[in-house]
Amino acid sequence: MTVKTRFAPSPTGYLHVGGARTALFSWLYARKHGGTFVLRIEDTDLERSTTDSVNAILEGMTWLGLEYDEGPFYQTRRFDRYNEVIEDLLQRGLAYRCDCSKERLEALREEQMKHKQKPRYDGHCRNRHVDADAPHVIRFRNPMEGIVVVDDMIRGKVAYDNAELDDLIIRRSDGSPTYNLTVVVDDADMGITHVIRGDDHLNNTPRQINILRALGKEPPRYAHVPMILGDDGARLSKRHGAVSVMQYREDGFLPEALLNYLVRLGWSHGDQEVFSLDEMIELFDIEDVNKAPSSFNTDKLLWLNQHYIKQSDPKHIAHLLSPHMGKLGIDPAEDGPDLVEVVEAQQERAKTLVEMAEISAFFYKEFEEYDAKAAKKHLRPVAQAPLERAREALERLDDWRPEPLHKAVADVADALDLNMGKVAQPLRVAVSGRAATPGIDVTLYLVGKDATLRRIDRALEHIRQRAAASS
Repeated sequence: MTVKTRFAPSPTGYLHVGGARTALFSWLYARKHGGTFVLRIEDTDLERSTTDSVNAILEGMTWLGLEYDEGPFYQTRRFDRYNEVIEDLLQRGLAYRCDCSKERLEALREEQMKHKQKPRYDGHCRNRHVDADAPHVIRFRNPMEGIVVVDDMIRGKVAYDNAELDDLIIRRSDGSPTYNLTVVVDDADMGITHVIRGDDHLNNTPRQINILRALGKEPPRYAHVPMILGDDGARLSKRHGAVSVMQYREDGFLPEALLNYLVRLGWSHGDQEVFSLDEMIELFDIEDVNKAPSSFNTDKLLWLNQHYIKQSDPKHIAHLLSPHMGKLGIDPAEDGPDLVEVVEAQQERAKTLVEMAEISAFFYKEFEEYDAKAAKKHLRPVAQAPLERAREALERLDDWRPEPLHKAVADVADALDLNMGKVAQPLRVAVSGRAATPGIDVTLYLVGKDATLRRIDRALEHIRQRAAASS
């Protein structure tokens, strides 16, 4: 049997991390077994589905690198096929028309709730004749006896009594098919062998199995993945922070870091924390996923992101960093140092690309003001002489590379009988506005000669004004 999995989101919002993890698990299972991964857009909710949401899903999948082999398929383009199946079920007595009013159904529900019964349709129209031209819905005639066993790849065998499953609606009064019908027809038509999805769909599964059997189709294998919780134990939502995949891109996370984090949410391989994509494909097995929900830990994700920033090819990081520089009004190609060299200097210093962009902006443009604490400590009158001597030495320097720059600063420190920090720190604050940057030699090299001299002049003026104000 050739494995065929699918990811089938509803385009009613962004691609959230729970959906991305489900997509990843489905993708990995297909890749591990030499199978096919299908993307299907379940857009039958005509009121809530939007083109923007479809684009957000496609963009999220592309950013994560979860390429699909078939699709995207859109359910709204398959209505003729669904209606064909519904008519067949009607003809064979496996579905029926129902004209129960909303008022009757609401009264039935209230009565059942009052008697602590599970709310369910009572089969009122099961054996009634309902005019096809009158307003109505179509219901699936669910078997009234027997048991449906879901042999779940994560949870094991889960049994459902057919007597507890009501006759669900498969076509609404407006003529549109419902989720439980469309998903069954699509999975059957597309030859899906394994359905990996969130456990919020588990209660739908016995109903879908019954429809599949009514169509004479063998059900796929199911794996229902437990939900993701926030760090407070509640279901992950916006109040826990970012839940949209693309928001993580905006916040400066690397796609490989997010994928690595998501694969570890509910699955593990010993104590290993960092996995390459090839390792994920080799080691992942859906049957090893935990039954219990997983908790999202942003600190752990940040740790992983920092790991990937440190370990990745600087050219790759520069490619991902560039848009974040653009948001700060910086075009790295237009003026200033090579972005790859900036990445090499900052790789050990940032947890996110947003942070890297912010701490690197001074290489490309003038900063508006000094960090108050850094200026107070390092741009004091005592720093005036070291800065003046450093400016003279740097202005004379023709070879503006890290090694000669380091020697020039060290020579100034020796001439003034100061330790290196007494020269380097005022110089660092002068050219960057802050107390923490890469080594002073690399910092000066990347800032460039003209900007360095100009900023030292600015710092000297700052010191003179400070001295005048205190006298």
